[in-house]
Amino acid sequence: MPVVTLYFNRISKMLGRKVSKEKIISTLPFLGLDIEEETSDHINVEYSPNRPDFSTDYGVVTGLQGLLEIKLGMPLLKIKKGKNTIKVDSSVGKIRPYVVAIEAIGGKLDDETIRQIITMQEDLHNGIGRRRKKVSIGIHDLDKIKFPLVYKAVERTHRFVPLNSQNAMAISEILEKTETGVTYKHLLESNKVPIIMDLAGNTISFPPIINSKLTEVTSKSKNLLVEVTANDKNAADDVLAVVAYALQNAGFKLHSVRILGPRNSTPKLESRKMLLDPVLVNGMLGLDLTLSIMIKSLRKNRLDAKVKGKQILCLIPRYRTDIFGPIDLVEEVALGYGIEKMEYTIPPAKSAGQKNKTTVALEAVRDTMIGLGCLEVMNFGLVGKQTQYDMTKRDSSGIISVADSKSQEHQILRDMILPGLIDTLSRNIHEPYPQKIFETGTVFHRGNPIHEEIHLACASAYNEVSYTEIKSVLQSLLKSGFDIACTTKNSQNSLFIEGRTADILVNGKMIGTIGELSPQVLDNFKMRVPVAGFEIKLTGLIFD
Repeated sequence: MPVVTLYFNRISKMLGRKVSKEKIISTLPFLGLDIEEETSDHINVEYSPNRPDFSTDYGVVTGLQGLLEIKLGMPLLKIKKGKNTIKVDSSVGKIRPYVVAIEAIGGKLDDETIRQIITMQEDLHNGIGRRRKKVSIGIHDLDKIKFPLVYKAVERTHRFVPLNSQNAMAISEILEKTETGVTYKHLLESNKVPIIMDLAGNTISFPPIINSKLTEVTSKSKNLLVEVTANDKNAADDVLAVVAYALQNAGFKLHSVRILGPRNSTPKLESRKMLLDPVLVNGMLGLDLTLSIMIKSLRKNRLDAKVKGKQILCLIPRYRTDIFGPIDLVEEVALGYGIEKMEYTIPPAKSAGQKNKTTVALEAVRDTMIGLGCLEVMNFGLVGKQTQYDMTKRDSSGIISVADSKSQEHQILRDMILPGLIDTLSRNIHEPYPQKIFETGTVFHRGNPIHEEIHLACASAYNEVSYTEIKSVLQSLLKSGFDIACTTKNSQNSLFIEGRTADILVNGKMIGTIGELSPQVLDNFKMRVPVAGFEIKLTGLIFD
């Protein structure tokens, strides 16, 4: 999860009212922020990628001002009509067709503000931008640029001085010799690449790779140009809105930049309207709130709201990319009203409930695995393609993608649990070994409808781990827990070492795979010790 650093002295000044450190800390969780680290002068908080406006302390302060009732309602984005233009050449149409931009005038940049802006830029790249594939952002010193600009494609022999360099380099050199070039060169497959050039013939930006040294932003920069290039116009506008609000809160005055050319248009970054039914709100929350309380609750979450007939008309700022429908607004009402005020009630049912057979069986599996010395972990059913397929060398032809995912880490439905366990191990290499973990959960397979199964996966990591050891865990689980005998049959699997992997069979039917992870997979996850694991299908084995 992305992290933003909040300095208490800085936050107090930005809030516009004296608020104690303790009050700030106690309010942050109600914005959906998880406290990761706390010191005497600052706090690090994790935020959900679906709230990119929280990628800077300016966005967090906007949220705090609402919940603390310092400022209510939607913050207005003030953009004056600018005179400068960017012309889009048709040559970028099949490479990276869209560009939007805005000017930020008359601000003051200190080291912390620059750090916040750079952190926001990278978080947006990794979230909405899908690691720059969908969207990339360039922030420039406006005073070093001569308008009008042109966005066009050039040959890879084109030369300019990139950021963090003193010498001119050809595009081909930048892609092979710079860190960002090596990391993101796979995003540019055509012979020609996109650049933004000014009237003086200076290269301003080479998206989505690197900016020019000429327009580097420093603490002396007073005026900025923000350009966003993309393969998706709506995503470009979303990103520009987040950056624009942050810069406005940082004290800059905003001016529009006209975009001229095929398929492009100047973004307006207008708010959206959405109707909310009060009956839905009270029905979902189990409350009996009046319209006035609902409206105030929405305004505390920095939305505008008013009564329209028997419904509530909500105005949603463009940077709130996480609000898709009325249910999202119900959540906003709950947060604004106060989760701590909501009390549980006992339903009026007279019949006694009981656990279903699946739950009982899964509890038995967990108890047995814990008895075998394993620690249970819980990962998401929504995972990233890189972890699930690329790093494990698995075939991705059966991939099930999620539409409009806001995070690379949660873009597909998992069809196997073991890759998530390996990823968990890779994030805990600083912990002592041996590490033995397991997980039970749902996996998904393509079909009409999508087919769901419950699986169990187990992984063991330390220097002496072996196929024999992990097989004994499997056999002990099935025999002692459920009186099921299993056999193994040699097989091949890209996840495991050849000759040290097998199919798991029960009554001649394959229920899973087992083996020692291949060196390539271990290297992909940066594991320092060997890992052995297995995964079996529990559906149809211990319950229907």
